[in-house]
Amino acid sequence: MSAAQAMLREGLGTLAPRLAIVLGSGLGTLVDAVEPVFRRSYADIPGFPVSAVSGHAGELVAGRLAGVPVVMLSGRVHYYERGDAKAMQAPIETLKALGITDLFLTNSAGSLREDLPPGSVMLITDHINYAGTSPLIGVDSDSRFVGLTTAYDAGLRAAMTAAAGRAGVPLGAGVYMWFSGPNFETPAEIRMARILGADAVGMSTVPEVILARHAGLRVAAASVITNFGAGMTGGELSHAETKDMAPIGGKRLAAILTELIRSGLPD
Repeated sequence: MSAAQAMLREGLGTLAPRLAIVLGSGLGTLVDAVEPVFRRSYADIPGFPVSAVSGHAGELVAGRLAGVPVVMLSGRVHYYERGDAKAMQAPIETLKALGITDLFLTNSAGSLREDLPPGSVMLITDHINYAGTSPLIGVDSDSRFVGLTTAYDAGLRAAMTAAAGRAGVPLGAGVYMWFSGPNFETPAEIRMARILGADAVGMSTVPEVILARHAGLRVAAASVITNFGAGMTGGELSHAETKDMAPIGGKRLAAILTELIRSGLPD
């Protein structure tokens, strides 16, 4: 057992969550709805990576949300911070060892569709790994050949769509394209992404999906739309815009996730 697993097992006590949620930029307010049992900064958990990106708290909170045991990872470390696609490997492997079976990933993203304006939420149905790397590079066993045909679990997606309907929150759906960042995309890259079939672009999530599927977890993911892609409005993009707009869509995504958790995950 790793030192991180030992610390978290002791901290969780009798709490036995099967669900974990990774919260992206500006989405950390969902943590406030959790009745905490255990709370630690990533910096205090052995082996956990620490992000230097503003808007990412870098904190693990375990407790109950809508009466259901859950683990929240408020913030992530991105590939662009250190050029390491494996940055979130230790947290995901620790979650698996603790008995987590389902992982929900959230992020802030730029929309490529007029019907997905800033403030809306998009359920991710598939992804395009435009960054061209994988966190499984260097794994020295056949386990590295992970199938991603059903990377985003159909049952979890259906449950999330139904929860959005009950919560009265519009929920779009589409394909997410991962760019490495940290610079934003050019207008030409956005035109390319639209031609290739992407509906939103961002700088995270895909490595975590691959790591989670490698660990055998079921995965669902959603993007909070913070802006339109470069060249779609004529304005320049900024991280400040992302942080300003994320809480608006974040409230909508929080309502969907809370309803989903309250009503129970599919078997």
